[in-house]
Amino acid sequence: MLTRLSPLSELATRLRTAGFPLAADWRAVDGWFRPWATQTGLREELRTQLRALSAAQATKVLRSSRETTTHFAWCLLDSPSDPFSFWLHEYKAQQDWREGYADSVHNHRYHFCTTILRGNYLHERYETTVDAGTGLISSARLRRRTSCEAGACATMLAHEFHRIPEAATGTMTFLVKSRPVSSFSLSFDPASGTGHRHVPVEVRLGELADRI
Repeated sequence: MLTRLSPLSELATRLRTAGFPLAADWRAVDGWFRPWATQTGLREELRTQLRALSAAQATKVLRSSRETTTHFAWCLLDSPSDPFSFWLHEYKAQQDWREGYADSVHNHRYHFCTTILRGNYLHERYETTVDAGTGLISSARLRRRTSCEAGACATMLAHEFHRIPEAATGTMTFLVKSRPVSSFSLSFDPASGTGHRHVPVEVRLGELADRI
């Protein structure tokens, strides 16, 4: 899918030749990502490459992509040999959101950098308290609320918590993610005060036979 000298191949090459484990110093990735994400023509480049997908490439994108409660997560590049992956997030109309991940207070199993390609959203960062007994979030305190427009960039580390309570219809973001640095993530519903632990299926597969 990546074409030579394209913005995406430029970023991929920089990440592949970093010379250090990316997840160990994701702030360095942030330093590369921000000037890269603000270059002109990024949206047009992504649009052109998506339109040029072969049938086999389109099948690969569809196989790796998924729908969440608030957005569609399109996988543009995810090679097992790479210490990163590229994604597009396409936010649904607000009335189609179901209570779930993006609009809850949550963290991720991986670090990521993101930029808004079009549209806008409200982004909140939180401090959380984790119950020592259950390992779940028991409370969350809002630290900062920011209205983010097209062109805005952000970086989240796996231990940091955030929430996107609102997004304009058609908002699109580009993300570069590290490989997972944790086997699970946490979320917290501020309305009900309920915390959850999220464990992906790939982590559970090794114990599946024992649970039958």
